[in-house]
Amino acid sequence: MLESCQNAQERWGGVHKLIDSWLKARHELVRAFDVLGAKPEALAANLKPLQEFCEVLVDYVSAGHFGVYEQLTKEAEAFDDQRGLELAETIYPRIDVITGQLLAFNDLCDAGNCVAEKFKELGALLHERFELEDCLIEVLHNAHKEEPAIQA
Repeated sequence: MLESCQNAQERWGGVHKLIDSWLKARHELVRAFDVLGAKPEALAANLKPLQEFCEVLVDYVSAGHFGVYEQLTKEAEAFDDQRGLELAETIYPRIDVITGQLLAFNDLCDAGNCVAEKFKELGALLHERFELEDCLIEVLHNAHKEEPAIQA
């Protein structure tokens, strides 16, 4: 998962400061997940790393919903990018479902009910979300690149 995170940053880094910052937050989230994932059975014994992970998770999810997705949609509208807007209409509902599951995990942990099985499920959800986000960024980014000059 960390490798795909780095690849996304290499492909779209610099496109927009907001996206750059968000991709850095994703990288931090993946690292925190990997640290906890090495010993998921120890989650109940040491809650501090789990709480820190949940903070990073909520920050990442919030940045997507209240910043990046809105910006990507505005860009698509500004460039009259119908393909990007249609893709957003397709992808955002699934991201919303995943967001609900991620926040439910956070709520479980806040209530002291975090278990290793739920943490393992989280990895698949994060992976799916990252792929959906990457798809959205790629379509919008490529649509807004300058077209090469056509030679006569």
